[in-house]
Amino acid sequence: MPTYTYPGVYIQEIPSGVHTITGVATSIAAFVGWAAQGPTNQATLVQSWSDFANQFGGLDSRSYLGYAVNQFFANGGQQAYIIRLVSDGSGGNTAAATAQVEITDITFDSSASPSTVTITSGAVGGLTLSAASPGNWGNNYVIQIQPRSDDYTRFSLSVVYVDPTTSTQTIVETFPNLSVSSTDSQARYVVNVVNEQSRLVTAAMGTPALTLHNNPSVPTQPTPSTPASIGLNHTSTGNDGTPLTPSTSPTTPGPFETALNSNPSASGGGIHFLDTVSIFNLLCVPGEIVRSTISDLQAYCFKERAFLLVDSESTDTFSSLQNGPVGITGTNAINSAFYFPWINQFDPQLNSTRAFPPCGFVAGLYAATDTSRGVWKAPAGIDASLSGESGLAVQLTDAQNGTLNIQAINCLRNFPVYGDVVWGARTLRGNDQVGSEWKYVPIRRVALFLESSLYDGTQWVVFEPNDETLWGQIRMNIGAFMQGLFLQGAFQGTSPQQAYFVKCDAENNPQSSIDQGIVNILVGFAPLFPAEFVVIQIQQIAGQLQA
Repeated sequence: MPTYTYPGVYIQEIPSGVHTITGVATSIAAFVGWAAQGPTNQATLVQSWSDFANQFGGLDSRSYLGYAVNQFFANGGQQAYIIRLVSDGSGGNTAAATAQVEITDITFDSSASPSTVTITSGAVGGLTLSAASPGNWGNNYVIQIQPRSDDYTRFSLSVVYVDPTTSTQTIVETFPNLSVSSTDSQARYVVNVVNEQSRLVTAAMGTPALTLHNNPSVPTQPTPSTPASIGLNHTSTGNDGTPLTPSTSPTTPGPFETALNSNPSASGGGIHFLDTVSIFNLLCVPGEIVRSTISDLQAYCFKERAFLLVDSESTDTFSSLQNGPVGITGTNAINSAFYFPWINQFDPQLNSTRAFPPCGFVAGLYAATDTSRGVWKAPAGIDASLSGESGLAVQLTDAQNGTLNIQAINCLRNFPVYGDVVWGARTLRGNDQVGSEWKYVPIRRVALFLESSLYDGTQWVVFEPNDETLWGQIRMNIGAFMQGLFLQGAFQGTSPQQAYFVKCDAENNPQSSIDQGIVNILVGFAPLFPAEFVVIQIQQIAGQLQA
């Protein structure tokens, strides 16, 4: 309560009690697979294809990962987390190794003309430079060192790419005016600078530390020296290890599935690197067909309020699928959808066309549909046409499509005017015989969107006094959020009363709940069902009978 001392007008600002709820993102994808380079101890965010290529090496014909990410961005995707799997070291698989060089001494001879630089490597201690991630890629880089001609206690360090085909050298990173002292007054300690600024190498100083020497026999300023070079793989050679690909048997997990569930680079690795990500919505493991693994991924997505895109087998046909997917339609299947067939695309790595799993294409269409129409619009139909492909591996008729559709298989179809499109929008619990309320992809994804948005948007409620005032604020804030969605066309109904409700009052918050510190909020919505079957009735008008 303010103190009033002088006669006059006092202005007070009164909190409105409004806590704006913002809808969460709906199409942040996560891709898991093997790559020849890139971080192996985290889920790494990329926001474009070039971003992925820079960090993970781009396309590699040994893995579906790069192709799926490329297809995602080409079809409308904007953000994706990447989990790079490496061998778990079991079953005769070779783990990927990291290129590394140990530099123990740098000698700058200013008595020579021009000045010369000598790098000594291999003894104990010194400066260890390692490729930022394991893989053969690190063998294509060299380290260049050049001390300052006027102060040999400082030097520049450059990371140089050497084209393995032409031997052309390109400087990609340079760090000038470095020091070997951890207490350097200019904050140019080599370890700190490299680890903070480089995306290609990491640095560590051993004992004894790196030493710098100079031959000061020439008192005048010497001619600038040519940098000395040493291969990043001088001490340890990098290699890719055993490329991991999904098992080709739907009943037998392999090394890929082992790495997917437990990556040796960190405890709780593999798919669980996503545990530390604030939000992801779509999960893609390109080419994964092992039923037990898919079931585990479905359970993980259910826990994380995410949605799994499941690929059919590359050898699947109408005949093999006409009885529906096997072993992956359990309770958690509401957070997943199945797509068939595979999609043909030209592979520049092999200079030929081959088939790819559909999840990357479809994830991009999910993102594009969310952006243009909203998460409540089914990611299917004539607007959901594929980009960057050259046909479907299997062509289906209307009758075949009808047989598969009621089995919860979302088909990709080709139509003369619209090209190749996604022509199904059912979850893996969408079989007509199941009768699930989560039969359709957009309805389930709207529910996940609401759950995540309301979870984030009601954190302010925690520890507030649990009474009518709080309940009124909750109804107002959530109601405003739901009204905004209603005006965008997210719900069924012509009025807010028909479209949604928010209940938080004494009826669903009795004293017993209040005594336990619980506030109950009930939110309901009327979902928009996609027009899956369009029925047009034609009737002939009979001619008028003459009297």
